[in-house]
Amino acid sequence: MNVYYYRLLLSSGRTKSGLAQLAVEHDNSARIWLEKNFDATVLLLHRLPGWLAETQRSLSHLLRPNIRPPELAGMLRDMAVMTSSGIPVLEALRAVSQEVGTGRASNAARVARNLLDELDAGASMSEAFGRYPDTFPETVRNLVMIGDETGSMDRMLTEAADHVERVSRMTADTRQALIYPAFVFAAIFAAGGFWIYYVIPNLTGLFKQMNAKLPPLTVAVIAFSEWFTAHIVAVLIGLVALGFVLWVSWRYSRGFRRFTHYMLHRLPIAKTIMNSAGLAFLTEYLSLLIKAGVDMVSSLKVMERAVRDEYYRDRVIAIRQVLERGDRVSSAMRQVGGFPPMMVRMIAVGEDTGTLDQQLARLSGEYSLRLQRLITNLSEIIKPVVVLLAGGMFILLIVALLLPVYDLVKQAMSGPQF
Repeated sequence: MNVYYYRLLLSSGRTKSGLAQLAVEHDNSARIWLEKNFDATVLLLHRLPGWLAETQRSLSHLLRPNIRPPELAGMLRDMAVMTSSGIPVLEALRAVSQEVGTGRASNAARVARNLLDELDAGASMSEAFGRYPDTFPETVRNLVMIGDETGSMDRMLTEAADHVERVSRMTADTRQALIYPAFVFAAIFAAGGFWIYYVIPNLTGLFKQMNAKLPPLTVAVIAFSEWFTAHIVAVLIGLVALGFVLWVSWRYSRGFRRFTHYMLHRLPIAKTIMNSAGLAFLTEYLSLLIKAGVDMVSSLKVMERAVRDEYYRDRVIAIRQVLERGDRVSSAMRQVGGFPPMMVRMIAVGEDTGTLDQQLARLSGEYSLRLQRLITNLSEIIKPVVVLLAGGMFILLIVALLLPVYDLVKQAMSGPQF
């Protein structure tokens, strides 16, 4: 996907400029696409450098995402219902493109119009979906490609909608479980920042006026407060820079993502979450592809592009390499390792009985249910832990700052009376 800056001379005599993301290999193809879609003459066409184009795509996706998962699932389901009733896919897209939400075109309508533009330019349905990787996940693009090739577009659109809904539900459950601790931690850090930046400096002035003898803990807290107040700008800039470096490393460095995923698979709680989520995704995706008639080797090649967890991506690659030598899936999983015995055994039964897609679907449902229960239990466990952390911080402030103040007041009250 290339990003072009263009300036056009419209048929009305006015000029128009902007940015366009186009899945073309040559600049002439981009020129032809612009002239055809805008009915204009290209005055200026400049392809942005790769790093700048990637930055522009990331910022535009962050500030204005194309479509949310529930909207995407609804769009795919509407198209599936219309195509299953005999309406051509092109007409179904036109119907979706006319949807209105809150007085203007909905996100699904904007996406449908983009797809119609690609189809009008001569692209196939799978090519049109493939040109918007930020909008359609790898799973959806591959299912649409299968439907386009096999003539079962309505069934593939239904499977894609179900898949997006299940992934969205798992993501929403995880996010909901983290809302409470995130809110509490934000409140703790806000209160701590207020004490460090405003309260402690005032108490420090009081201690100096009274020439008080302070315990080591209070001295350490005051020293940290003075250092933090003096370097607050540098600290904030450093945090922003660190966040940017981590984001760039995560997005562009597979080695960094691989290291992070392998570390998460070693941590006690994170390991259980990562295993349940990864296995649920793997089994569901493989079940969809095999049910659609894709052979196992091709399915694993698709999985290599779709799996985000580098821990399981390495294992998918290793399994595919074993299969290419003529071995079975269950045997390859045993050789590669990292898969539960129950999963390997059920896949072996599916290979023996010809019900591999059904066994994978059962495994997907089981691991999805385990992930949901784990997140629910974890959210209940996190609540008292967060309360203990908040109480510990409060006790620290009491011991370090308020007790010396209490001692000063006590000394003043017990001093000589005149």
